[in-house]
Amino acid sequence: MKDRVLRPTETPYAPGRMAPPRAGSALGRDPFAEEGEGDPFLAWLDTLEGGGVRAAIPRRGADRPAIAAKKLGPSGKVRANRPAAATTAALHPTRKRWATTPSLTEIDLPEAEDLLDHLIGEDERRRISALSHLAPGDVPYDRFGFSPKTIRRAFPFVYALYRMYFRVRSEGHEHIPAQGPAVLVANHGGLLPFDGAMAIVDVVLHTDPPRLARSIVDRWAGTLPWINVFFARVGQVIGTQENFASLLSEGQIVLVFPEGMDGIRKTIAHRHQVQRFHVGFVEQALRSRTPIVPMAIVGSDDQTPILYDVQPLARLLGLPVAPITPTFPWLGPVGLLPYPVSYRIVYGEPLCFHERFGPEGAGDERLVRHLANRVRKAVQALLDRSRS
Repeated sequence: MKDRVLRPTETPYAPGRMAPPRAGSALGRDPFAEEGEGDPFLAWLDTLEGGGVRAAIPRRGADRPAIAAKKLGPSGKVRANRPAAATTAALHPTRKRWATTPSLTEIDLPEAEDLLDHLIGEDERRRISALSHLAPGDVPYDRFGFSPKTIRRAFPFVYALYRMYFRVRSEGHEHIPAQGPAVLVANHGGLLPFDGAMAIVDVVLHTDPPRLARSIVDRWAGTLPWINVFFARVGQVIGTQENFASLLSEGQIVLVFPEGMDGIRKTIAHRHQVQRFHVGFVEQALRSRTPIVPMAIVGSDDQTPILYDVQPLARLLGLPVAPITPTFPWLGPVGLLPYPVSYRIVYGEPLCFHERFGPEGAGDERLVRHLANRVRKAVQALLDRSRS
């Protein structure tokens, strides 16, 4: 019997290893295929009364692109039509207004204001200062809530993890475009998203002009108090079609982990094995004519080895995973902290599917699934080669 082609919103799993997503839960779904559902973080901002936050984020009808007209889906839920040619053109206008940062030679070294600034070198301070150009004019945040001031405060702590705790080594930086949009596609692991943080730091440190990779996070994260604000302030974006399309249309780098929750809850028997990809990132790359850069992150699967995932307990608590590790739950919450493993990040050659298939290829489900599998195999090959 032929293998059934999964719909973009379906999550594959094997009995005893990967549990199916709970009904109605945002966890385990392809965030870029769930149409008609807005960004919960931006919806929360809309409830605030006045202030600089609302002024900092352009409203729909101004700079934010319009969403396709809505209709009722099979479940009776309000859904948005999949973008047609006219809608795609609206999301990705011909005239590009790319977000740019100046090169290092164009940035004056900012004066160290406090102890945190002295914890990093002059080159790192200059790179972080360059990112302030992503917030337009005198506005403290960009349209997604990114704050140059917040990332300047947070960077010394993450940089210390990068240099001294995970001791990151990386290569292949020449494959990251110096300007224009790109989709970085990486393997995922380790329960807590330290792999994403290390990847973002690595891109900032090895690009000129310095570039900020905007990591796509699950819509569920946008509902978490305090955490949702911090994620937004340091440049992470909730995974909706509108957000993804807007970032690419502005010429930004988008970092995705298409394994989703299946990646972070791998047990030790399946570590270093890239799980099946959600396919929404391929659709967005085709529509926006954007190259896809595969990347391998070696070490994340070893930072918190999962001996067993108690899925019945996870479903009862409404969590994506209920892990048993060598240190958790025996040491309490401290047992979830990552081990000081060495990271290695490798970037592969860009995959320019848009040059052959164009935006219209995004409407072919079988083609999109095929291309997503090609990207997954490219990431797995990088991972295997980098571990040897």
